[in-house]
Amino acid sequence: MSAPSFQTMWAELARVGKDPGTGGYRRYAWTGADLDCRAWFRDQAEARGLRHETDRNGNLWAWLGDPEAGDAVVTGSHLDSVPDGGAFDGPLGVVSAFAALDELRARGARPVKPLAITAFGDEEGARFGVACVGSRLSAGQLTREQAHALRAADGTSLPQAMEAAGQDPDAIGADPERLGRIGALVELHVEQGRALDLTGDPVGLASAIWPHGRWRFDFRGEGNHAGTTRLADRRDPTLPYAETVLAARREAQLAGALATFGKVLVQPNGVNAIPSLVSAWLDSRAADPASLDTVVAAVEAAAREAATRSGVELAVVRESFTPSVEFGHALRDELARILEARSATPLPVIDSGAGHDAGILSASVPTAMLFVRNPTGVSHAPAETAAEDDCVAGVRALADVLEGLACA
Repeated sequence: MSAPSFQTMWAELARVGKDPGTGGYRRYAWTGADLDCRAWFRDQAEARGLRHETDRNGNLWAWLGDPEAGDAVVTGSHLDSVPDGGAFDGPLGVVSAFAALDELRARGARPVKPLAITAFGDEEGARFGVACVGSRLSAGQLTREQAHALRAADGTSLPQAMEAAGQDPDAIGADPERLGRIGALVELHVEQGRALDLTGDPVGLASAIWPHGRWRFDFRGEGNHAGTTRLADRRDPTLPYAETVLAARREAQLAGALATFGKVLVQPNGVNAIPSLVSAWLDSRAADPASLDTVVAAVEAAAREAATRSGVELAVVRESFTPSVEFGHALRDELARILEARSATPLPVIDSGAGHDAGILSASVPTAMLFVRNPTGVSHAPAETAAEDDCVAGVRALADVLEGLACA
């Protein structure tokens, strides 16, 4: 069986998990759509004669060469999505990895190091609330006990979901032996802003990832009748929540940072009922840790002041945090040398406000990232896009990198 082309792979994968109403993707960890993506990955590996496996943490691997040999060159990304996410975030890196391997073979390049293509599990955290679960587990940044405590909105635990999908939840945990066999990991990703569109370059190199985290705000008031309870008698949790959203925007602007309340749950969620509880999640990111701390502290202070005025209780819990990541200069400079030698033009270097598996693993293995231009800057939404010519340029750049790192 011959290996499918980039366009064929893209078309096959684009059908998986797409919601016909919104046009966005709902590929949540350990659901049917996720399992279909995993089957697609297996099919691509088999079409190329690669040895494929799923590791103890649910990450997918396809190997060319001996996985035990060490100093492997790895590339890939993830296949899951945020709710109604775009087609490119994650999958572009996996499809491009298989296409880059095809390009290497077409060139007649001969790897002298093991090559692997990977798809990390549950990168977006859409179902269980913690991002990069597969890579965090492997790196020891998420313990088995912490992972077992994760719950989806419907009450399903992570172990239950894994077991239903045929994965052993008791086997998860740090995997230093596997990570120790990786000499370099390069993740290609669609850009999630517009820096490359502004420079006019189809491909860029990542310099760093901003520190970022997620905080849960629980505003607990008193449920009551919307038609009979006087305004003065209400303990309505939506009021301090609304003030907190405005405070987040204000504080982010002051600090040159980012702050978003993108998820909110209201109980009992009735049209004619004053809510008893509003649970909302703050996503905040900044160029440096001090700025991030300043924003989050100011948002929490504003929330507590507003809650007190409304007679509402407030609890704030940090659910996840990723420190700032600066990709190692040695590997980053080597990628720049490889790519600039072929193009004879300087490669744009940009930072990222979005988290990635490469960032999580940067403390364990040498990592780097390539970005492919996104002309609209839209991401985590159905309008996310990249031109086919730019995607092809990304494949060529990744093939150049793999040739330079792994081939004689």
